[in-house]
Amino acid sequence: MELKPGLSAIVTGGANGIGKALSLALAKKGVFVTVIDFSEEKGKETALLIEEENKKFHADSQLPLAMFIRCDVTNIRDLAAAFQKHLQTYGGLDICINSAGMGNPVPFYIDETDGEGSWRKSVRVNLVAVIDCTRLAIDTLQASGRRGVILNLGSASGLYPMYADPIYSATKGGVVLFTRSLALLMRKGIRVNVLCPEYVETDLAAKVDQELIKKMGGYVPMETVVKGAFELITDETKAGKCLWISNRRGSEYWPTHAEEKKYLVNPRQSKGRSPSYIVPSLVIPQNFEKIIVHTLTHNFLSATKIVRTPLRLPIQSQHVLVKILHAGVNASDVNFTSGRYFKSSDKEQLQCLPFDAGFEAVGLIAAIGDSVGDLKVGMPVATMSFGGYAEFMLVPAKHILLVPRPDPEVLAMLTSGLTASIALEKVAHKESGKVVLVTAAAGGTGQFAVQLAKLAGNKVVATCGGQKKAAMLKDLGVDRVIDYTSEDVKTVLKKEYPKGLDIVYESVGGEMFSICLNALAMHGHLVVIGMISQYQGKDGWKPLTYPGLCEKLLAKSQTVSGFFLVQYVHLWQEHLDRLFDLYSSGKLKVFVDPKKFVGISSVADAVEYLHSGKSIGKVIVSIDPTLHQKVAKL
Repeated sequence: MELKPGLSAIVTGGANGIGKALSLALAKKGVFVTVIDFSEEKGKETALLIEEENKKFHADSQLPLAMFIRCDVTNIRDLAAAFQKHLQTYGGLDICINSAGMGNPVPFYIDETDGEGSWRKSVRVNLVAVIDCTRLAIDTLQASGRRGVILNLGSASGLYPMYADPIYSATKGGVVLFTRSLALLMRKGIRVNVLCPEYVETDLAAKVDQELIKKMGGYVPMETVVKGAFELITDETKAGKCLWISNRRGSEYWPTHAEEKKYLVNPRQSKGRSPSYIVPSLVIPQNFEKIIVHTLTHNFLSATKIVRTPLRLPIQSQHVLVKILHAGVNASDVNFTSGRYFKSSDKEQLQCLPFDAGFEAVGLIAAIGDSVGDLKVGMPVATMSFGGYAEFMLVPAKHILLVPRPDPEVLAMLTSGLTASIALEKVAHKESGKVVLVTAAAGGTGQFAVQLAKLAGNKVVATCGGQKKAAMLKDLGVDRVIDYTSEDVKTVLKKEYPKGLDIVYESVGGEMFSICLNALAMHGHLVVIGMISQYQGKDGWKPLTYPGLCEKLLAKSQTVSGFFLVQYVHLWQEHLDRLFDLYSSGKLKVFVDPKKFVGISSVADAVEYLHSGKSIGKVIVSIDPTLHQKVAKL
């Protein structure tokens, strides 16, 4: 939903704290606001402030620029009358924010009253009233024939225990689960979300032990809370979502996909089909095209050819047929075509021919074999099995990775994103406060490595070739970009980082590897994830020697480790879920190279383009440009 002049909103508890801040923020967008609060003095004061903001947008309006309605939210009759008055005044409702809340000054186990400060009153205000207001908002939205958003104010205390006020924690936990359970209302055009900030500087928070608040990182700025609320209101993909905001961790959605898997009866079905994804119709042809490797050489074009093969139904038991939408291009495609990932002897390598090319793709399940009970036709999925350069692909069900959407950005998270995420955590032992160097940082995996290292609290240095790539890396927050077309990498590292580099994420090889090794700090970790400079030599990939390697490692207790993604398959889904969570929350950017490669016939060109050094971000081939995903919009 776009926040624009002319919309109308109801805010309960709108005279104080977060409710007041959100009311004024909406008014600055030209939204008519009805403030519902028990405090008449503060409510009228807030309404006047809203009017002043709305005069900028509605100077000639015959409608009230703001309304205040005094109401105890536990009184259902008065509450219903307030919603009805808003409907009669503004002709409808677009946004409802349920912000009224209270704490408990008396421990519940010694409080036997039922008055204003009792724990029973807290339950009615913090939970029952939220349920009543949500119900009334749904009725009002449907009566006015509008689609809209309901935002409930939860609390971080609804996500973890609040020992000082268990009733408050219980009611806010109820608000969180109540809201999340309303996700399917989006089918009626109504989105309900919940915002869970940690301590914000309000009258309610002033009663809490201030030393505790300091230990938790201090008060969350009100502008951060407003920003989070507006994200939940405006982002039409958010329904039944809980946004947790803290100074310690920033803003993140709860639960993560990994947490969801712990309680969902069938996590594959739940995660595989996002409510916002509409599955296009799938037609299964009698045959399809794919790329095979027919001779072993590092020259991809010479090694491969396009063949047409029959598509036989029904498919094998325990397998799924995937309709490929996008395939990823990787530097190691040429290692694959040269046979380096197979048997060692020439004879054994030749016995593998022919074999399917490509090893990462995203698409939709087109058919399932017998005994596959946890996957359905139409689910968006990813695969990292051999054969990704094809229109269709038969994959063992156990090797299917679940994704929310079969987008190019999600595809980039597979080989490239997973390599960065797992290698930095499991091999480089990523920490905070370190100096991290990423080579070839503007490429498919480099872009993830610099961001993940930065998110972990490190100072990040990156190498690249060209001004466009340097600009991209600066946009990603890299602290020092070394453009080797205009600067000498060795000189810069020696001058600016005399104490050395703590972690190096290295994918270039050759001379760059030597430079990085010599610049490594005491106890430093250098992780080799590739050697792209050596892949396409005149005679193919030739091993290099690095004299004095052992002596250098011993002298400074350094570690040089290799990383090969296929040996960490047990971590793929977990780290893929993490990456998508970061991406969906806006903490991670994904760059896809803008150059378009469409259809199976363009794969060889895409591989050559990647090795030309011109690419920025992930190189993608759109296998089927006629099948477009559709996004449900309110």
